[in-house]
Amino acid sequence: MPSKPLMEFGYNPPSGERGYETIRPREYMGDLHRALDVASQSFQSLWTSDHLNYTTEWRLECWTLLTWMAARYPGPQLGTVVMSNSFRSPSLMAKMASSIQHLTYGRLILGYGAGWYEPEYRSYGFDYPSARTRIEMLDEGVRVMKAMWADSPANFSGEYYHVDNVHCEPLPNPLPILMLGGGGERRTLRVVAEHADWWNDVMRPVDQLQRKLDALKVHCEAIGRDYDSIRKTLAPRFYLHRTHSKALEMAGDKMTSDQPPIAGDPVAVTEQLMELVEMGFDFSVATFPQFQELDDMKLFVNEVMPHFS
Repeated sequence: MPSKPLMEFGYNPPSGERGYETIRPREYMGDLHRALDVASQSFQSLWTSDHLNYTTEWRLECWTLLTWMAARYPGPQLGTVVMSNSFRSPSLMAKMASSIQHLTYGRLILGYGAGWYEPEYRSYGFDYPSARTRIEMLDEGVRVMKAMWADSPANFSGEYYHVDNVHCEPLPNPLPILMLGGGGERRTLRVVAEHADWWNDVMRPVDQLQRKLDALKVHCEAIGRDYDSIRKTLAPRFYLHRTHSKALEMAGDKMTSDQPPIAGDPVAVTEQLMELVEMGFDFSVATFPQFQELDDMKLFVNEVMPHFS
């Protein structure tokens, strides 16, 4: 029986410029094909992110891109990192997830969160309630989806959401993996402890990540949840080059940000990932800045990933 990988990896191509890569709209589809043709042969899963307005106006909608990838690349699992509960009603999201789970023979990892980027809420005309309210809505939204995936018809009545004798057939079998994102130690991680199969966080300094893990463990203990039953995942940016100093130069001042990338030559990147493995993280949703050239992703596949398989 093969041993379990130390860490598995998913690939998240850009749906629009993210501030550390250049997108050429006229050439985007060709670039996307080339990137996914490589990634689909090596990465465990393919991912999309859920922003409507973020850094640039040119951007594809998350679920539309995910559906396209599902049809074109029938092998890898498919994930969202992470969808905003505020952008689509949870009952509709439950139906969307059930449908794609059926059409892809169970490949969906539903990454879900409370939403955070106020400017895109405002520009699209969405209400932007307080963080506490958004997290309460996330909690209820997850309950709605779980109810609809379990029973037909399903019912739920809460403060924010209500469904009445709703059918969500075909019921998903197996259930989508539910990955909840966010690092709020008091409220968000409580929701994670109650509902998540996987937890996802942005890359942070190691001491901050450890604090998040400790907070999640406390919430799990408080409700009687097995902490080890929740898979711990991250969504890091990678700046990778054969020359270590060149990789650090590419990363620039992002190295000192509150969400630092993983940067360096293959040996240094491997060491940084091994430290995360020792902390308990065993899955990374990776992004790379060289979307057109793919040199960094290919170097990662050839000289970093084999250490973790």
